[in-house]
Amino acid sequence: MNEWTNMNETGYRTAVQAENEMSLQRYMASVMRRVYGKMTLGLLVTAITSLLVVSSDAALQLLFSSRATLWILVAVELGLVFSLSAAIDKMSNGVATMMFYLYSMVNGLTLTPIFLAYTGTSLAATFGITAATFGAMTIFGYVTRQDLSKIGSILFMGLIGLIVCSLINIFLLHSTMFDLVVSAVGVLIFVGLTAWDTQYIKQMCAESDQSMVSKVATMGALRLYLDFINLFLYLLRFFGVRRD
Repeated sequence: MNEWTNMNETGYRTAVQAENEMSLQRYMASVMRRVYGKMTLGLLVTAITSLLVVSSDAALQLLFSSRATLWILVAVELGLVFSLSAAIDKMSNGVATMMFYLYSMVNGLTLTPIFLAYTGTSLAATFGITAATFGAMTIFGYVTRQDLSKIGSILFMGLIGLIVCSLINIFLLHSTMFDLVVSAVGVLIFVGLTAWDTQYIKQMCAESDQSMVSKVATMGALRLYLDFINLFLYLLRFFGVRRD
């Protein structure tokens, strides 16, 4: 009798654990859908902003009236990213979401020159390559059971080195070959960061409660948005065709 009772209790605990695990998986999938949804909408805001500026002579004149304008926009971008990353816990869900889309819009302004420099066909092709690469790596990051945290730390240090090398080339070397090498490294770094960030966001989803879902989705969307944009820009160095 005791053996039968123990078997029933064991089976009950197993069933409860399985149900809890399934509930957690459904919860994480739901949050990840919000992450990808916000990220996609952010990309749309960026693209639409750039296209609207390109189609308006007055907007182009205002944007390129002074080099200081673009530097101010870059400073606003950095301010929004750092503010959102550092203080999202103190913000309301609405403010955090608004800041993310505001960042996407400002980024669309600063990316306007690439719509003028490259052909629409090459931009579309590069976007497709980026989307396919990003999709494959974010799926890998979500399903893999390997711990990518150590790789993520290495990639983050590599990202700092990448920024330093880019600045050196811009202000000192002016080397086309060095720029291609930096771009190739940049592609590899952001391919890896896409997988790492996806796994990190998945862990955030598992550890957060219902009250934090919107903020987790916003922060996750920002991280993946940055991965996608940077991967696109580095791939554009190889697949972009400049206008005559």
